[in-house]
Amino acid sequence: MEKSFVFEFLGLKFDLVGIVGSTLMALAVLFICIWLSRKVEMKPNKKQNVLEYLLDFTNGIVKDNVSDPDAQKHLSLYAFVLFLFIWFMNQLGMFLEVKVDDWMVIKSPTADPVATMSFAMMTLLLSFTFGMQKFGVGGYLKNYTAPVGFLLPINIIEEFTNFLTLSLRLYGNIYAGEVLLTLIGNRLAWSAGWPTLVAAAPLAMIWQGFSVFIGSIQAYVFVTLSMVYIGKKVTKE
Repeated sequence: MEKSFVFEFLGLKFDLVGIVGSTLMALAVLFICIWLSRKVEMKPNKKQNVLEYLLDFTNGIVKDNVSDPDAQKHLSLYAFVLFLFIWFMNQLGMFLEVKVDDWMVIKSPTADPVATMSFAMMTLLLSFTFGMQKFGVGGYLKNYTAPVGFLLPINIIEEFTNFLTLSLRLYGNIYAGEVLLTLIGNRLAWSAGWPTLVAAAPLAMIWQGFSVFIGSIQAYVFVTLSMVYIGKKVTKE
C-alpha cells in the first residue's frame, strides 16, 4: 500500500509529498515565466510570442465568462498563473513519479484531493470577495434569496456543490490517470516477463501522451469554471 510522509505542526497534518511537488512546480512556473519574459521587445521574439499567446489565451477565458470590466482586470493574472500552475502539477506524475519501496516521494499534487480543494476554495473565496465588492455585503447576501426567498437553502447548497465538483473533477481525472499508468508499468509490464514488458512499453507511452492531453483539458476546464463561478457573483441576475 502506498505511504506518504506526513508531519504534524500546531495540530495540523501536512503531507510532505504534496508540499514537495507543489514547490517544484511553483519554481518551474516561475522559471518559465522569467525565461519567456527576458528581453521583451517591441517586435516580439519567439519566447515573447509564446508568453503573449498564453496571456491572450487565459485573458480570453476571463473575458468570455466575466462581464464586469473591473473584475476582468483583476482576474487576468490570476487566471494566467492558475492555468500554468495546474497544468504543470497535472503533468508531474506522468513523467517524474518517484517511489521508494512503499513510500511515495514525488507525484502529481493534483492527484491529492487536498490540493484540488485548496484551488477550489481560492476560487470560492475570490467569488465571495468580488461579489461583495460589487454589490456590498447586504446586496450580495440578498442574491441568495433571488428570485424568491424559499430558494435560499438551494442557493447555499449550490455553493457546496460548486466547490466539490470543481475540486473532485480535477482530482478524479489526474488520480485515475496515474493509477492506470502505475498498473501498466508495474503490474502488466512484469506479469509474464519480457513479452509483456515489450507490449506494455508502447501502451505506456500512448497513455502518457493521452494523459498530457487530459491534464491540459482539465487545467482549461478548472480555470474556465472558476471564471464562470466568479462571473456569476459579479452579475446581477
